[in-house]
Amino acid sequence: MRVVVADDAVLIREGLIRLLEEFGCEVVAAVGDGDGLVEAVAEHRPDVSVVDVRMPPGFTDEGLRAAVEARRRVPGAPMLILSQYVEVSYADDLLADARGAVGYLLKDRVVDVDDFMGGLRTVAAGGTIFDPQVVAQLMVRRRRDDPLALLTPREREVLGLMAEGRSNPAIGRQLVISDGAVEKHIRSIFAKLGLYAEDGDQHRRVLAVLAYLRS
Repeated sequence: MRVVVADDAVLIREGLIRLLEEFGCEVVAAVGDGDGLVEAVAEHRPDVSVVDVRMPPGFTDEGLRAAVEARRRVPGAPMLILSQYVEVSYADDLLADARGAVGYLLKDRVVDVDDFMGGLRTVAAGGTIFDPQVVAQLMVRRRRDDPLALLTPREREVLGLMAEGRSNPAIGRQLVISDGAVEKHIRSIFAKLGLYAEDGDQHRRVLAVLAYLRS
């Protein structure tokens, strides 16, 4: 298995190289920044890359951004993120990539070398592997970013029928509720979506439907 290692910490990078070589891997490149990762992946087309999140120059999310860029340059290039930190923005981009071959493990939760190597092989083979803490934070972010997250199931039903172009009386007949109940649900939908009366009722209805369709 041919591997690229990307980590700015020399001791960790060298430790990974020795570990991978002990398990029969060929480390074709070892780099300390995001640009180096992109160049190494484009040049060597490795079976998998092991990438830290925080690298120079900003030590924020350079590794993740470089992984996304590397997969843009080399579609489907397998990436295993190995970090102390969960950075959800670009992790979400990696997870949303339908081509698979991605993983995200937390350094302090990898307690078994065999498990780590198994995860590396899974990603190299086109599979996905994510630490449960990473998945949990991704789900929290998606709920926070979803404008419909605060709606009740009934309000979602009402909004769905609004998106189909149904009038208030038609929605009431469909859901077997009164016109007054429909209006109450719609007022609540507008409030939860931050659509206020000064926008005009008709405009608010359109904006609510657009939020539903985007979600």
